Amino acid sequence: MTTVLGIDVGGSGIKGAPVSIADGSLLTERHRIDTPQPATREKVVQTIARLIEHFSWTGPVGIGFPGVVRNGMIHTAANLDDSCIGCHLEAEIHAATNCSCFVVNDADAAGVAEMRFGAGRDRGGVVMVITVGTGIGSAVFTDGHLVTNTELGHMVLSNGQQAEKYASDATRKKRDLSWREWGERFNLVLKDLEFLFSPELFILGGGTSKKLDRFRDHLDIEVELVPAALRNMAGIVGAAVFAAERNSSLQPA
Repeated sequence: MTTVLGIDVGGSGIKGAPVSIADGSLLTERHRIDTPQPATREKVVQTIARLIEHFSWTGPVGIGFPGVVRNGMIHTAANLDDSCIGCHLEAEIHAATNCSCFVVNDADAAGVAEMRFGAGRDRGGVVMVITVGTGIGSAVFTDGHLVTNTELGHMVLSNGQQAEKYASDATRKKRDLSWREWGERFNLVLKDLEFLFSPELFILGGGTSKKLDRFRDHLDIEVELVPAALRNMAGIVGAAVFAAERNSSLQPA
């Protein structure tokens, strides 16, 4: 298999594109549909199905989902409706589209892409991919091996605040924070992660990665921090790679 449709489900948008598994490139322009509000289970499934239909797609599909995912089952649903919890998303998308579907945590998907094709390629030790957008996601790798479903955006910081509620990009916009003010908040997130995990590298993903120069001077960490090479395309690419690997593992020998 050389091409998989990758889909990235977010709190504000659901986007996708066909991906070359060989080099991680998008084979068409990505297509985006606004996340339905409220983002109920039924509406999320319908929107993903619309996206698959947009590409007239019949092959395997990889989906990055903002929550804990185990064997295709949704266990948490950050920034989406609670009705999504308990949904076997792989089965429901297959029923709606007849496509083979493989679902992974969205930040884990972004991390997989960065480690294979991007800023984490050939890097050893502990590497942490932190995605900042509507929420804060995390993907943790030790010598290239993924620790799944870490969801560190929900950890309680040393100031008693939840990381995601304190320093997501949605919080920056809602509170109309300057880049200095927000950078100081995000710095605390990185400092606490630095203390707890002693990483070799932070990779910043999500839409905020494009604006690193606006707040880099307000970060005070010892660990190297770089923007994601695939920027906000990493989730789409990583979801496709995950699906290709899962699909291959399920094929008869």
